[in-house]
Amino acid sequence: MDFKLSTEQEMIRALCRNFSKNEIMPIAEELDATGQFPYEVWKKMGDLGICGIPFPEECGGGGLDWLSMIIAIEEISRGDASLGTSLVDSVTLPMNLLCTLGTEDQKKKWLMPLATGEKIGAFGLTEAQAGSDTSAIRTRAVLKDEEWVINGTKQFITNAGLKHNSLVIIAAVTGEEERGRKKVSNFIVPTGVGGYNFGQKYNKMGYRSSETRELIFDDCHIPKENILGNPDKGISQFLMALQTSRIGFAAHSVGLAQAIFDVSLSYAREREQFGRAISKFQAVQFKLADMAMEVELARLMVYKAAWQKDQGQNYFAASTFAKLFASETAKRCADRGVQIHGGYGLMDEYPISRYWREVKFEEILDGTSEIQRSNIAKRVLKL
Repeated sequence: MDFKLSTEQEMIRALCRNFSKNEIMPIAEELDATGQFPYEVWKKMGDLGICGIPFPEECGGGGLDWLSMIIAIEEISRGDASLGTSLVDSVTLPMNLLCTLGTEDQKKKWLMPLATGEKIGAFGLTEAQAGSDTSAIRTRAVLKDEEWVINGTKQFITNAGLKHNSLVIIAAVTGEEERGRKKVSNFIVPTGVGGYNFGQKYNKMGYRSSETRELIFDDCHIPKENILGNPDKGISQFLMALQTSRIGFAAHSVGLAQAIFDVSLSYAREREQFGRAISKFQAVQFKLADMAMEVELARLMVYKAAWQKDQGQNYFAASTFAKLFASETAKRCADRGVQIHGGYGLMDEYPISRYWREVKFEEILDGTSEIQRSNIAKRVLKL
């Protein structure tokens, strides 16, 4: 087995790591305090080709593999978890769906501006009563006079409402199957179309500069051709995208965990007690050792899942393992990091305080830890 990254992958890592260090980390605290999305930073990411790494060149992308994209997500998330979330949610969900299922016209119209970073996409599945239970979706779409008319509400939707957001791809009920189950289809809903409105921006305890809103569809009319993929396979199509998104969020967790380790190691080397740096005490060393070990183990599982996707293999198990282990690794690292910082870890002047608020999102978004364990039991262990 060869664990060495390719020359292109190493270049992507160096590019994103330097960009994160120079452009993102210096403003991360400000972004958290103000909750403002860094539009200029996103534009620079687009100019560097970061937003479209795994998509075809004819669609505005870089024509590279998903492992390269996952490495980029890790490094951007290491700089700021909010920006990393916006990247994950645009690339692995709407862009992935458009590239995989879209017609040539849909790709040209909608995917290209997303891949170049000119625009950003959103993904609308969750509803008030339909979180982990996708069968509870109530948003409906009815075909009338060559237009789809959509009514319903989505919640916890990332990137919608940003001034450079161009679309949201949603799941909506379009009828019933023979067995009485809901028939669900996917639709491209452009920003600004009549009947499509945003709720207030949620006030979150973390990821503050990554906008999250409620979406309200009140007799929203979209063209008939805005249906995406197979009209009868809306849920399975969304689940396909979510499988990729799990790898993306796992990489996000690795990036955040690495950032936590970085600041904890730096602090341990600088902070002195009893006449020497606290990094000289075994209790602190063991915490740092556990952090370093778990981050590397999580990274390996994330890279394996991305590699399996690139190879056309079934990556369900690897992506589920990666999402679960990486997210809980980030949480454990944050707990250890705060402990190493002691009283200073409770102060907002230190980034570890922000990281500790943010890691809880990792265990909930894109499938809770409980859902991941259920998936492992049912589909991997076949219990």
